[in-house]
Amino acid sequence: MSLSIAIQMDKVESLQIAGDTTFALGLEAQKRGHNLWYYTPNLLSLNEGIVCARGQELTFYDQAGAHFETGVTKVEALQNFDIILMRQDPPFDMAYITATYLLEMLDPKTMVVNNPAEVRNAPEKLLVTLYPDLMPATLISRDIAAIKAFRCKHKDIIIKPLFGSGGTGVFRIQPCDQNLNSLLEIFFGINHEPVMVQAYLPAVRNGDKRIILVDGSPVGAVNRIPNEDEVRSNFHVGGIAARADLTKRDLEICGAIGPELRRRGLLFVGIDIIGDYLTEINVTSPTGIREIERLSSINIASMTWDIIERKHPKHTSNRIRR
Repeated sequence: MSLSIAIQMDKVESLQIAGDTTFALGLEAQKRGHNLWYYTPNLLSLNEGIVCARGQELTFYDQAGAHFETGVTKVEALQNFDIILMRQDPPFDMAYITATYLLEMLDPKTMVVNNPAEVRNAPEKLLVTLYPDLMPATLISRDIAAIKAFRCKHKDIIIKPLFGSGGTGVFRIQPCDQNLNSLLEIFFGINHEPVMVQAYLPAVRNGDKRIILVDGSPVGAVNRIPNEDEVRSNFHVGGIAARADLTKRDLEICGAIGPELRRRGLLFVGIDIIGDYLTEINVTSPTGIREIERLSSINIASMTWDIIERKHPKHTSNRIRR
């Protein structure tokens, strides 16, 4: 059965399709005969009690430079769609949070992936703190004295915005570095949020592993190796993709967090592991499946749609056979 799918995402023309997970998910849905429609978050509205958006029909092509066609722009009530994919990138700001509130108002017959209430309650760098035994030493604070004490204890530290993404604003402060005060002035002068501070993990030189979990189960991984002159390994800042297998420790971590992800309706999740430590749980718009398929021949987009189709009540696999 064909499903109608609306994708809430950044502008389609901005997609870098060689590594874009939203594109891969949309392309797989299209191959299965599902219909795509898309809108940007700024065009989402609540109009007299109806959650709607101004958007366009969408067709994807796996061709760089000519990867999409769109139809006529019109307003649609989102309750008319079977599936909403919430896939816009952070920052996880009030606009993002507002979008989760609006999508949460939809009738349950429209399935939102991931569950918007749980996306709101589980930003990347906070959900992970439920598992302190799996993490490196971590502080979340805007108390400068607390941050200095943490640095004094752990010497070599990483500081990053609490609601950032893609490696933007991530700094390493080594024991001899004299820029901590200036850096905190910049962070706290820009916004009122705490920062995340973690003990530096030397194992990052060997890579920062991204593992994708679908409905709480690990399905594939890719290693992101930082350039020699970088502390960050994110693909957005030039991290190099390398094949990765799941280790015993990886499976232990996934086994610990998977049931909670499933309970929360966080169907498509990417986690980050450095060495033996879990550093982030990404629930907004995790990436990596194009690289995993290219390096390991694992089609995670197909696995994801198998789960969505099975879970959606309109799909034939959920109908009672007589």
